[in-house]
Amino acid sequence: MATSTAATAAMVGPGSSIARVLAATDNPSTRLDPLRHRFGVNYTPSHNWWFCWNDWDSDPIRRDLDAIAALGADHLRILLIWAFFQPNPKWVSPAHLERLDQLVTLMGERHLDALVTVFTGQLSGWYFLPPFRRQSDGFFTDPMTLAAQELFVGELGRTLSRHDNLIGFDQGNEINTCWEAKLEVGDAWMKRMFAQMNATLPGRLHVNGVDHKPWFADDTFSPKALVADQVMPVMHCYPFWTGAVKYGGAMDPPSVKLLAAMAALIRSYAGTQQKPVWAGEFNTCIKELTDEQQAEWLDKAVHAAIEQGVSWFSYWDSHDVDRKYDFNPLEYTLGLLTNDGKVKPAGRVFKQLAETYRGKPVVFPTATLPPPPSPHTLDSSWRWILDWLGWKGKA
Repeated sequence: MATSTAATAAMVGPGSSIARVLAATDNPSTRLDPLRHRFGVNYTPSHNWWFCWNDWDSDPIRRDLDAIAALGADHLRILLIWAFFQPNPKWVSPAHLERLDQLVTLMGERHLDALVTVFTGQLSGWYFLPPFRRQSDGFFTDPMTLAAQELFVGELGRTLSRHDNLIGFDQGNEINTCWEAKLEVGDAWMKRMFAQMNATLPGRLHVNGVDHKPWFADDTFSPKALVADQVMPVMHCYPFWTGAVKYGGAMDPPSVKLLAAMAALIRSYAGTQQKPVWAGEFNTCIKELTDEQQAEWLDKAVHAAIEQGVSWFSYWDSHDVDRKYDFNPLEYTLGLLTNDGKVKPAGRVFKQLAETYRGKPVVFPTATLPPPPSPHTLDSSWRWILDWLGWKGKA
């Protein structure tokens, strides 16, 4: 690990954000090293979904975490629901903070690290807006809302600061799908929020887990700011939602090499192939695939991404969703585990990938990348990706 840390600092320079993250930790570990592969999942509680924040029962959570750890995962992305945690701009629920503290403790007992989302107003197609915040651009500029955000981050920081198994904050779950703004407004808010998060929890790795749209077209945050303000930019890769399925089948390059291609697209904005990239959410969301086909896609997609130097992988998601809840039909069968904890074919593939690559050095590609797409539109971005793939199939 000491060799990896030194290599990281040498690669990015002593004044870089990566070097500051590693230097700020007394005993740096692989949880903060973007040059070593990591494998984790987005946690979806099997019992009462994320409504469990309001109906807390730690016993099924313990069982979930045991099953996730048995698959070889080393971290979880856990989704806070902003409206549950902060129902008033001047008050954060102590009961919910205690439950978060307990969850991260339970994770630590199983050697699972935590990435904690913050402003999650949209999750799996449902909106969870605090009573004091409408779905509008005021999220990024309204003084009362900004003060509430500052309070929330501060309270979360006090709760989480004692945990060694904390990776850091994710600013939210795909914030741009809930609150939109002009690029300059979104970029300014992101920079402000990263500064606050770094002050509240220094020496951690904080990210902004946007969906795919800002990478493909103008949408709230600019690609240049996303790569400049993050040690390791995050990409959410779904062949169905990105439109990859328009250009080929589920096992064709636009789908199985989507993670690799989006990493190249991100690095084109960074201007270097040495930029670490985190696949923060990925799955097909192609409901026609069998469990065996989904497992095949996972194996091919991750291997292609590793060949292109993608650093960390966080699969969506851990468990299938209980069908007693009303969700988009695509949401019910995305897990590595069934709702009652049985390992699915994709879970077996995930375990093999994690055991094979976890902790191994990331090898970045050396080929020269073309300049970023121009104009920054969905069509031109897809043309860029298809050209990069050399794919002349369905279009």
